Amino acid sequence: MQNWLYLLIAGIAGGAMAFQGTFNAALGKIIGLWESTFIVHIIGTITAIACLLLLRVGLGNYSKLATVPWYAYLGGVLNVLIIYGVAQSIPKIGVGNATTAIIVIQIITALVIDHLGAFGMEKYSFHYLDLLGVLLLAVGARILFIK
Repeated sequence: MQNWLYLLIAGIAGGAMAFQGTFNAALGKIIGLWESTFIVHIIGTITAIACLLLLRVGLGNYSKLATVPWYAYLGGVLNVLIIYGVAQSIPKIGVGNATTAIIVIQIITALVIDHLGAFGMEKYSFHYLDLLGVLLLAVGARILFIK
């Protein structure tokens, strides 16, 4: 039952990503891509601060910052790349096509990280059915892109 809850949460996050990309692309068309990336991060920072203060969560762990591996801080850098890339690609190829490309590469990357147990993640064995799933997803992505 617990795995279903986490799958639901991940599914909601995936749906939110499609909306986020759409909204970021709309903002980028009006004020510019780098400007919209900046504004989105300001709004995200304000939202995170509000959650920390209003929900009173995550207020006690900052003393552990020095123990965090260097690569864990790259999420912020990658977030800028992601927001810019999504806002750049959606107006050119559409939300569905951009999201499909994102998902295909995201899954391939995730499978490699899982297989290697990279960056402190739990190691999950690679199965050849995973490759078949990615291949079918890529074929589906190609079919979606043909218009």
